[in-house]
Amino acid sequence: MDYSIYFEAARPLWWALPIVVLLGIFKSRWFKGLFGEAYVKLIARLRLSADEYQGAHDVTLPTPDGTTQIDHVLVSRYGIFVIETKHMMGWIFGSEKQAQWTQKIYRKTFKFQNPLRQNYKHVKALEALLDVPADTIHSVVVFSGSAVFKTRMPDNVTIGGGYVRYIKSFRDPVLSDAQVQEALERIETGRLVPNRETHRQHVKQLKARFETSSERTCPKCGSSMVLRTSKRGANAGNRFWGCSVYPKCREVQDAA
Repeated sequence: MDYSIYFEAARPLWWALPIVVLLGIFKSRWFKGLFGEAYVKLIARLRLSADEYQGAHDVTLPTPDGTTQIDHVLVSRYGIFVIETKHMMGWIFGSEKQAQWTQKIYRKTFKFQNPLRQNYKHVKALEALLDVPADTIHSVVVFSGSAVFKTRMPDNVTIGGGYVRYIKSFRDPVLSDAQVQEALERIETGRLVPNRETHRQHVKQLKARFETSSERTCPKCGSSMVLRTSKRGANAGNRFWGCSVYPKCREVQDAA
């Protein structure tokens, strides 16, 4: 049987295949995240003086329970700003104390982790790495895309270039030039190599952590349990299971 006639009939549609592939890439979560990070980085370059604010991007740091990945760090005499980006659309509902925020697109509703809590781990990782006062490190969350806040957000949660205004609101020098340079050097020497393998390993351990925690539920309220690490006191450095809705529920279990 001669199949050539079928190939000839399909040939006019071949040009559409690359377009379909590109559309799939543009709609993927990976590309949206990449675009959001690039957008925030570009705004910083355009609106923040390079003499005053020096940046490190896509910073992966080792932590007691694996790694943590920071989108952007801006170091200046006015403080160190740890930026978490979210490229999202639709209405965004949330508050500083909620464990999960809500995204609503038309009639569809999605839950996602409170980005302030997500960025808290990034801030703590930098505190452990840098020899600077803790109150000089600031958490910043930036939503790019067409997101619209439907609840009042803290000043450090912004849309688009609004994060620049928040950063510029800090005008009192808190670090010397020497401290700024030392912080930048510690970030560069303490970070893992920013390549595909580092990112792959980070995603792998995140998935493993999620799968492990999703298997355990809180015996008190039924919510999922999260693997955490004690930060202070006699148990500092020890891992434990804590309820994901803390402080509403304070149930804890040994990690052993």
